Amino acid sequence: MTLKNNILLQHIKENMTIYIFMVTLFLTGIIFGAITVNSMGFIQKQDLFFDLEQYFSQLNGEDAIASKDILKRSFFYHMKYLFLLFILGLTIIGLPVVWILVFMKGLVIGFSVGFIVNQLGGKGLLLATISIAPQNMIIIPVYIIAGSLSMMFSLSLLQKLFGNRMSRSLGRPFLQYLFAFSVLLLSALGSSLIETFVANEGLKAVIRTTNAILTNL
Repeated sequence: MTLKNNILLQHIKENMTIYIFMVTLFLTGIIFGAITVNSMGFIQKQDLFFDLEQYFSQLNGEDAIASKDILKRSFFYHMKYLFLLFILGLTIIGLPVVWILVFMKGLVIGFSVGFIVNQLGGKGLLLATISIAPQNMIIIPVYIIAGSLSMMFSLSLLQKLFGNRMSRSLGRPFLQYLFAFSVLLLSALGSSLIETFVANEGLKAVIRTTNAILTNL
């Protein structure tokens, strides 16, 4: 265990700049997402808020989405996102796309939280804490790590290409890369389980307890 910890610590030290870059990129996306909410027009906000109301109403309706469907949708979404990051890491020209994907993930989260809080105030903060925060405690690090690993592998290919070291086998680095993404995929499954059985159920409980929270707005 100590050896593994030392290897992990050494890996983080050697690639600290990349991890910091990805975190900064993600946080920038969150900030831009929040700014986007404030730049929206009144009609745009009302249209989007109507959709939000419909979603909240559906949660307690007879046509509510089954938990297994929520789990399936969530996990397949994460799986496709991670697969795309994995494939982009195998290329050199795909590196800018990796940056865009990490930035967009932050943008979506920043916009989602910002819009709910903007429209519902304190109640929105509670809803965002219950419905968005739990799963993102896991999935945000997953995406940041995935983006970082993708960038590292892509840069290693670039280094070998221009360093005339293509004769060295990429077999072991590729297997390590594949293993790391497999672990991230399992973590994404954990995030989907939390989203389905903790966040979604918690949101339902809050809405029921407050007796249709949107009717008092």
